[in-house]
Amino acid sequence: MRKPPYVTSGPYAPPAPAHDLTVTSADGTRLYAEVHGPVGAPAVVLAHGWTCSTAFWAPVVRELAADHRVIVYDQRGHGRSPAPGPGGYTTHALADDLVAVLEQALPSGERAVVAGHSMGGMTLLAAAGRPQLRERAAAVVLCSTGASRLVERARVVPLRSARVRTRVQRAILGSRAPLGPVTPLGKRLLHYGTLGPGAEPAMVEACARIVHDCPRAVRAAWAQVLDELDLEAGMAELTMPAAVIVGTADRLTPPALAQELAAGLPRCTGLTELPGLGHMTPVEDPAAVAGVIRDLVISYADPAASAPKSPTAKAEEQTT
Repeated sequence: MRKPPYVTSGPYAPPAPAHDLTVTSADGTRLYAEVHGPVGAPAVVLAHGWTCSTAFWAPVVRELAADHRVIVYDQRGHGRSPAPGPGGYTTHALADDLVAVLEQALPSGERAVVAGHSMGGMTLLAAAGRPQLRERAAAVVLCSTGASRLVERARVVPLRSARVRTRVQRAILGSRAPLGPVTPLGKRLLHYGTLGPGAEPAMVEACARIVHDCPRAVRAAWAQVLDELDLEAGMAELTMPAAVIVGTADRLTPPALAQELAAGLPRCTGLTELPGLGHMTPVEDPAAVAGVIRDLVISYADPAASAPKSPTAKAEEQTT
């Protein structure tokens, strides 16, 4: 019997949503989305990365959903969102999808903190010039991601020659070969390539289930897009407050890419480097990632934090 596409128990199992919804993107692609947390709480939108799904964010959702309304969605071709038709694999389409989620999952006029991991961060960079993002995103988080030259800068294959390393990495990451069922060898390879050396077995199992579930045609199509990625212009256009997160042992999007993002963003609120962690930072240290998101909510998106205080409240503050 085939295992489910995510773990079903423990801290990495996806919690049950308050409800789910279908978002329709500009080209008609229908995206699966979930809403967690109480009505009226500050909103957070989470965009996952290449070969992942909403289940990837489960530990962060658990950290935030008690007092935030958390919206997660499956990128096109991933999870429960169907694969697009010809021409549907582009960064422009990723931007369209994110804008559609913000417009259709949030009440009119509401702003959210938007966090993107890996390809989800690239989605934010692709949408940086969209007025809908500027209107709806109070702040953003770019987590374990980069703007360009991803295959060239990756360190998945330990070869000294940059040219040979890039060629081999391009062949591995763009392969259409099926990953098959999750096996001990498959978990060892995934651990090496995507997680820090200290990742516990339950983390590896959770990530392997999600990654292996991604259809190979979808995996290869997005790999081609990421190989040709150049979103450096998006850094200057991402004008809202932006935090950057990276694991110091990230082989897929090494810390140098995060440092370049932090230097190029107009309103970077800080670069958080998580020692010894790999590419899957939301799974490896969900408390740290959720903490960065929470701080941005408090500073930029929580209506209670920015609302004018009544004379009574001001008087109480002065007497305490």
